This record gives sequence, structure tokens and C-alpha cells, in this order.
Amino acid sequence: MWNFAVAVFLVELYGNSLLLTAVYGLVVAGSVLLLGAIIGDWVDRNSRLKVAQTSLLVQNSCVILCGILLMVVFHFKDELVHLYSGWILTICYILVITIANIANLASTATSITIQRDWVVVVAGQDSSSLADMNATVRIIDQLTNILAPMLVGQIMAFGSHFIGCGFISGWNLVSMCVEYALLWKVYQKTPALAVKVGQKEQQVELKQLSTQKDLENGQSPEESSQPLMNEASAVARPDSPKQHGCCYQVSEPLRTLRAGWVAYYNQNIFFAGMSLSFLYMTVLGFDCITTGYAYTQGLNGSVLSLLMGASAVFGICGTVAFTWVRKKCGLIRTGFLSGVAQLSCLMLCVASVFTPGSPLDLSVSPFEDLYTHLVGGKTLSQSEPTGIHMDVNATFAAPTEEPLQSYISVSLLFAGVIAARVGLWSFDLTVTQLIQENVNESERGVINGVQNSMNYLLDLLHFIMVILAPNPEAFGLLVIISVSFVAMGHAMYFRFAFKNLGTRLFLFCSPEQKVETADSPSLPTTV
Repeated sequence: MWNFAVAVFLVELYGNSLLLTAVYGLVVAGSVLLLGAIIGDWVDRNSRLKVAQTSLLVQNSCVILCGILLMVVFHFKDELVHLYSGWILTICYILVITIANIANLASTATSITIQRDWVVVVAGQDSSSLADMNATVRIIDQLTNILAPMLVGQIMAFGSHFIGCGFISGWNLVSMCVEYALLWKVYQKTPALAVKVGQKEQQVELKQLSTQKDLENGQSPEESSQPLMNEASAVARPDSPKQHGCCYQVSEPLRTLRAGWVAYYNQNIFFAGMSLSFLYMTVLGFDCITTGYAYTQGLNGSVLSLLMGASAVFGICGTVAFTWVRKKCGLIRTGFLSGVAQLSCLMLCVASVFTPGSPLDLSVSPFEDLYTHLVGGKTLSQSEPTGIHMDVNATFAAPTEEPLQSYISVSLLFAGVIAARVGLWSFDLTVTQLIQENVNESERGVINGVQNSMNYLLDLLHFIMVILAPNPEAFGLLVIISVSFVAMGHAMYFRFAFKNLGTRLFLFCSPEQKVETADSPSLPTTV
């Protein structure tokens, strides 16, 4: 609800201008891009329960605080405009964006620890159980992203923005308690969550050191193992700050950032992760850009809502298909088949560029009336579950009053976008499980943090691409560029898949063969 409503609130606050929304989107993208690896490293260094508790508390508290602050601003906006020449109101804007950005960073940490780490531990060594859990979580995400905006949108439509802020704040207060109770229940039922690989190895090393020293002193290990472990820990802690100066400690986040990206590059699933990131460089999604283009082509809100519903249904079908195909063909082959299915459907989008009704006209300058495009839009739409929640509908002009000659082009476009959802979500789940199964437990946080950074980077680039060519006449060119990036992404995945399976990649009916893990230990249960 908050991800959908924050864009509406910021537009309403700034007089139906998209400036605050654009600033918020850029701040969110830049923060995750720069801090993704650091957040992941923090997840790796701390216990699972502490990470889940902290991120959950920070995320919900920030949303509650933002809601209260927005309620104050909406109620006293007229007074704040004239107070100290509007500086107080400007400070409120900065506070809202800053706190909302902190909430998004905490949400990133929650997503990494729960969906990328807890799920793997709960599933144990069962690859099929992990696939089912991932699919179930994705279906829940899909349904939530459909129902939540509908609920808060109706509240703001029949009530007010003030009531909407209050409802979201109250909801987060209640849901925080419920979420914590559910996480605590899962933690208690899964003892393996209490121990991380890094912590386990450290305890083993200390125990071995204790045993060796006891034998040298002629004592039994039982007599003094615990005191020695405590002593070793006590000695190790004060040594570290003394060995390094202030500059070393200040530069530690930069070293963590660099180490995270290097570790990501050295992973055997590097090309699989990069392939998923390249799919974010596209205008062919049900975000504000695609719906803004549809608005220029004469589609009304009712039709768009039906199309978005159909897109969600096809996405859910993709998650269901993923579990079935994985059992029949194996995980790596599932990703290859999903990519082929997605690219095949996107060919309809390419065909729409050249069919009757397409506004493609490269003779029109994309920079014509750019300022008017950037500040003139008012339409809002829902964003994808992953990506930057940033509204740029203003990059497209309002629809002309003249009736369009043909709806063939826009129909083919949305047919391709909706049908491609099956392959897209199946491919997303494939790469997610590959990362879960093949990244060391001690590096799951930092690797997934860098993966999120890559996703945000490519998503940010696609918004920049639209800003450079905002007019509907150039949208066909953006479609071709988008399909090209998707093709490059799947080419990277093909390189990864062929490297691991060779010609066996094309044996589509071959199920997973755990015997083969002896030849490729880095990719267990993924053949």
C-alpha cells in the first residue's frame, strides 16, 4: 500500500507536479545501487533473528512516521506554505523522502533475509520444496500487489489523502506485530535458523584452539574450554580497532562495497544474475511508462485495469508453470525454456511497431517540448513488484481528441506484454533459486544485495532512456531497444546454461539427475 500511495501523496503535495516523485525515485534507486552490497554484508554478519527484527522494526516504524508527518502536512499545508517563506514545508518534503528511503532500504534487507536466506534454510536440502516455497511466495506477492493498491486507492477516492495516510500508518502498526509473531513462530519451528555457517565455523575454530591448549597444559578439555573461548573472544575484539587507524575504519564501507561486487563477479551464477538484471531495462512492463503510452493511444482506465488484471493472472500462471517444468526438465533447462517463451511473446511487441495504428515517426524530435512532457502529466499507475517506484507518465502527452484509425498496434503490444509474463516470472524464479542453491550461506546477503543493486541500475537506465525519448512517436524505438536488452539477457543465461550442461541443455524431457552433482559440485540439484 505504501509503495503505491507514496507517489500519489508526493504528487498531491507538490501541486500535481512530478518533481517530488522523480526525486524520490532517483533517491531510492541511488541508495539501493550504492548500499545494496553493504546491506547484504550486514545481513551476513548478524544473526538471522536480529536482522529480521531490526529490518522489520525500522521498515514499519519509518512508514508509520512518514504517514503521521504527511497527515500533519496535509492538514496544515496552507499555513506551512507561508511560514518562513515555505522553508518549513520544504524541510517536511526532505524528511518524508529521507524517511521513506530508509523504509525502502529496510525493506530490501527484509527481502534479502527472508526470501533469499530463511526460505533456503526452511526448505533444507530439498530442491523441490524450495521451488514450491519460492512459487508460493511469488504468488502471494502478485496478489498483494493487486489488492493493496485497490484498497488504499478506494480509501483515498471516497475519503481523503489525510484518511489514507492515517489508514496506512495504522495498518503498519498492526501488521508489524503480526509479522513479528509469524517470523518468531517460523524461527522456533526451524532450529537451523539459529546458526549461520560463518558463526558455526568460528565456534569450531575456537573449540579446537581450546582443546589444543588444554592438552598442552595437561588439563582436560571439559575443565577450561569455555573460559578459553571467552578469553579468545575477549582478546580478539580489542585487537581489531587497535590494529587499524581511523581512516581504515572510515573506508571500511567502501571496501565492503568493492568486496561485494568482486564476490558477485566471481560467482559461478554471475551470468545468470546478470541476465535477470538485463530484463529490467525494458518499457514492456505494466509500470507507469507503458500505461502512460496506452493512455496516449486512447485506452481508458477501465480497459487498463482489465489488462493489468490479465497480466497478474498470466504472471501467476508462470509461477505455477515453473514448478511443473522444473520437475520435468530440471532447473537450468526451465530458465532456458522460460527465456525462449518470453522472447517469442515479445516478438508481438516488435510487430506492433510496424502495424497500422503505430505512432512511430522518427522524424519527430524527442526533445521537442521536453519540459512540457516532464512536468505536465497527471496520470498515476501501479508499478511492478520489483523495480523503482517512480512515476514518469508525464513523459507522454495527453491523448488527442481525434479518434485513432486502428487499435491493431496497441492490441499487439499488450498481447505480447501480457503473454510474456508467463516466461518472465518463470525465469525470475529460476534465477532466484539458482542464486539460493549455489551461493555460500555466508555470502547470501552480500550477493543478493549486489543483485538488487544491478536490478535497480538497469531499471534506472530504462527511465533515463524514456526521458531522452519521451514522445509517443519514439515509443516504437524504445520497444525495439527493450527487446534487444531482453535478448542480450537471455543470451547471457544461455552461456551460463550451456557451460554447465553442454549439449544436454537441449534434452528438455530429462529430469534432474542428482548423480551428476559429483561432476559439477558447484551446481547441486540444478541439472
